[in-house]
Amino acid sequence: MNENKEWREKKVNLSSAIIIGFVLAVLGGVVGANWNSWFGGFGPYLGLSSRSSSVNWSALDEVYNRLAGSYNGEISESEVIEGAKRGLTESLGDVYTVYMDAEETADFYDDLHGNVGSGIGVEMGLRDGYVRVLRTLPDNPAREAGILAGDILYKVDDEEVYNLSTDEIAKKVRGEEGTKVTVTVVRDGEEKSFTMKRETINNVSAYVEYSGSTAIVTVTRFDEDTGTMVQGFAREFADKGVKKVILDLRGNGGGYVSAAKDLLSLWIDGETILLQKSKHFGDSEEKANSGKAILKDMKTVVLVNGSTASASEIVAGALQDYEKATVVGEKTYGKGVVQNLYDLSGGTVLKVTTAEWYTPKDRSINGEGITPDVEVERSYEDINAMRDPQLDKAKKL
Repeated sequence: MNENKEWREKKVNLSSAIIIGFVLAVLGGVVGANWNSWFGGFGPYLGLSSRSSSVNWSALDEVYNRLAGSYNGEISESEVIEGAKRGLTESLGDVYTVYMDAEETADFYDDLHGNVGSGIGVEMGLRDGYVRVLRTLPDNPAREAGILAGDILYKVDDEEVYNLSTDEIAKKVRGEEGTKVTVTVVRDGEEKSFTMKRETINNVSAYVEYSGSTAIVTVTRFDEDTGTMVQGFAREFADKGVKKVILDLRGNGGGYVSAAKDLLSLWIDGETILLQKSKHFGDSEEKANSGKAILKDMKTVVLVNGSTASASEIVAGALQDYEKATVVGEKTYGKGVVQNLYDLSGGTVLKVTTAEWYTPKDRSINGEGITPDVEVERSYEDINAMRDPQLDKAKKL
């Protein structure tokens, strides 16, 4: 790839659209031709019952019958059904509502719990149309090899991956400990390749560091143990003479709302921390736990950036609404949606957007994000030079 090659945002190409269309057509025919006998087993995949379904499959039935009688090849019923589940989900146009096959489901739960296995130690995310390195982890292969924040992930072992999703690229980078992987990035229009040995990545969800009388609590995700971990840190603050807390949520893509609730309960005592609005399930609110707000009078600063999303936006928004913290950094991602996981047959899962989140003061999170009280940018150059103007500002407040 030369310097003049035009980099454009990843788009679904025509062939992909044709394949999806074919899959949907075939499924419709199969289901339409066998509707009465299949519906009891297939309906739950769609979240429907025989009484609530009003979908007319006859048009797809017509297409399938034509394909079945003329297509010069084999039509696998199981592959058609599997592909159609994905196609039906993608047809909604919601990037957060996805169908995951058994392998993807296992990877999803591993990621959620930090079981990333062996890799090279990079955090990556979609930026400006491409999956880029957001940061490299200390004492891991990527940083030692010279990969930098801002690099575009272009190839893995000579296979072009720049048009794949973050999850797909991450899966290719991971592998058995001790095996080699070559990652090619694009930096300033030039390709740079790095060959590394995969290592086991230590990926805790929260940790604390101390700078004088300031405790810097970094939360990388919200898993089942995160709230308990941070509560444990907080109980030690008095003995350590902590007078100020900096809660670093930069790069935190979210996780369990229950963990965010446990964390918020350290500052907010029994009050509403989240409003939830749903077309099908009605409106509701989530309240903090009572009697655990040991940090309610503690001076607090929250650090956020464009990768702060979902449950971490709930935390930042609630602390901001109740004036329990000053939010510093860059506007957050704006993923304010509730997603329910529905277990399907064969170890597969349907992740469905069922509601939207609002802060206690009824501010929409989805598509809006949380705007910091004090805006401070941290560039890729700052990250690679180990400069942190956002943290510096937080220490001064």
